[in-house]
Amino acid sequence: MTGALATSVDYFLYLFLVNRIFPPVVANIVSYSCSVVINFLLQKRFVFQLKGSASRAFAGSMLVSLGGLALSTGIIWSLNHLYFFEQRQYLTKLCATGLVFFYNFYFKRYVFEQKFI
Repeated sequence: MTGALATSVDYFLYLFLVNRIFPPVVANIVSYSCSVVINFLLQKRFVFQLKGSASRAFAGSMLVSLGGLALSTGIIWSLNHLYFFEQRQYLTKLCATGLVFFYNFYFKRYVFEQKFI
């Protein structure tokens, strides 16, 4: 549920921003960053058993999220070079979100619980 909430914020905020305010790459950076903060707070509280200090977990989580942001933004940038995806931002963001989901989950699990699988 926490991931679904953070992902929904990312997805719908992206669509709002890309259709009204920003180009795709900037819209992705803003929406992804907002969802990162929501996701950290929810995961810390409801999902993972924190092993170690909260500040260490936050730093590790933000490092993983930076990698996810780079990956997601790279996918958005790449797909927007194709006319099909450029005209269908809802699919562009869906592809980026789907590909980055597994990276984020397993690396953040490692940050919080020191186990990868």
